[in-house]
Amino acid sequence: MSFAGDNALRNYLVVTGSYWAFTLTDGALRMLVVLYFHQLGYAPLDIALLFLFYEFFGVVTNLLGGWVGARIGLNLTMHIGIGLQIIALLMLTVDASMLSVAYVMAAQALSGIAKDLNKMSAKASVKLMVVDREGSLFKWVAVLTGSKNALKGVGFFLGGLLLSLFGFQHAMWIMATMLLAVLLLSYFMLPKQLGMARRKPKFIHILSRSEAINRLSAARLFLFAARDVWFVVGLPVFFSGVLGWSNTAVGTFLALWVIGYGLVQSLAPKLIRRSHHGHGPDGATALLWVAILTLSPAAIAVALYAGFDAAASLIIGLAVFGVLFAINSAIHSYLILHYSEHEEVAGNVGFYYMANAAGRLTGTVLSGWSYQQHGMVGCLAWSALFLCIATIISRRLPST
Repeated sequence: MSFAGDNALRNYLVVTGSYWAFTLTDGALRMLVVLYFHQLGYAPLDIALLFLFYEFFGVVTNLLGGWVGARIGLNLTMHIGIGLQIIALLMLTVDASMLSVAYVMAAQALSGIAKDLNKMSAKASVKLMVVDREGSLFKWVAVLTGSKNALKGVGFFLGGLLLSLFGFQHAMWIMATMLLAVLLLSYFMLPKQLGMARRKPKFIHILSRSEAINRLSAARLFLFAARDVWFVVGLPVFFSGVLGWSNTAVGTFLALWVIGYGLVQSLAPKLIRRSHHGHGPDGATALLWVAILTLSPAAIAVALYAGFDAAASLIIGLAVFGVLFAINSAIHSYLILHYSEHEEVAGNVGFYYMANAAGRLTGTVLSGWSYQQHGMVGCLAWSALFLCIATIISRRLPST
């Protein structure tokens, strides 16, 4: 039996279902904001600024969220996250004349806090529910994380559909109502003490004291910076401005990529089973796969620089990169739980995802600058450099 206790499986399903519902609204909200404010005539830079606080507050929330979760319980932090997302959605139901950049940035800040509270709580909870026997923790973490990423892609489609059928304000009401039902259901079904440490951690413990956690977090930072430095701005702008793809084609392609990425992540334990001999992966596994991933953006950059067909090079390269990145992400998501003791899991997961958010923020900011200065090849060069750094850091991760 992979689950610890009679109600552990039920609790896992409740947490996963809540995480799925939140993820659908998170992906849909992002697409709704982009499409709606484009229709209102907002400039691309203004639209990009709407998400600045979303990413920034992800760093802050993850740094503090694990400490808060250990003190008040992961059940409560997850529900606070869902509640904040409901408030963020309701803030956007006002008349269009009131939707200034500053106002929407404030709503997106709440949504960013909500997202990372929810993610930290859900992933840390798995450690408390699953017995790490014969790779079972790796399997269930991969299912949770992979399904979340696949549903985020579905959320992109949902956002466009809701905007077309109901309009922006009504879409916000629909999603807020759905999340309220999920909040009430999970509140009454989950144990109130889930994830609460027996000894209340001091504030200084928001920073990890484990060398393994610190190294894994540093590698995670550069891993996600390597993705977003070309994926967030450079790639969609290149598809649209250079290759002449329509906005619909770009959005559909990226949504399908995210869905595929999530499915591969869910299957990661089966894909790399031989490399960890039936047990969960270790530091050597992480080092191997990030080293392989480093070759992917470097190869795409070489292909573009050499004059090969740009569309084919990027599409094929993105498929390879997506598979390899999904496996790397799944390994990291397992290792952060594997390296953590039960009493410290909330704080360690929060610290780790703070590094994840910092990597996304770094990649997002650098993506626009590097594309403007050096084009798509420059973005890919930065990606390869970041992955080289992640590989060097991963050499010192503990191995069995």
